[in-house]
Parts: sequence; structure tokens; C-alpha cells
Amino acid sequence: MDYKMKGGATLTDADFERMASEAAAGQYPGTPGTWVVRPQGRPTLCDEELVTIAFKVPRSQRDALDRQAASRHETRSQFMRNALDRALAAS
Repeated sequence: MDYKMKGGATLTDADFERMASEAAAGQYPGTPGTWVVRPQGRPTLCDEELVTIAFKVPRSQRDALDRQAASRHETRSQFMRNALDRALAAS
């Protein structure tokens, strides 16, 4: 079977078997580089502990909120955090 990779290359079952055998023998193609290890999960929003705030609104307000957030290319959470920042800065 052939597998088309994202970059356009095509690999076969035989290619995967060969790569698995080479990896098992400790043979890796290319030049060693730097490993980049990132923490699992989403990137942090700030250096402080994050807490959840939940409250209920009518569906029509939620829908309007989602439309506003989408028009700004933001998620609902991003929109609400920005709105809270603006409200707190104004006080």
C-alpha cells in the first residue's frame, strides 16, 4: 500500500518496514540536531495560576457573543478575557 505524506512524498509498507528495522538498529538518517521538547497541553496564558469562572446567560446572548468573537477572529474565551481586561482597565 502507498501512503502520501503531507510534503508530497509517497511511502510504501516496505519503506516503513525498512525505517523500523533501521531505527531498531539505532540507525537514523540525517544529521543529529537539537531536540525541542515542549510541555504537553495548551500554551500558558500567563505566569499566574488560572481559575475558571462560570455563569449562565440566555442562549441568544451566547449566540451574539459567539458572532462577535468570530468577527474578531477570536475564540469565545479570548473575547471574554479581552472584554474583562477592558472593563477592569476602565475602572
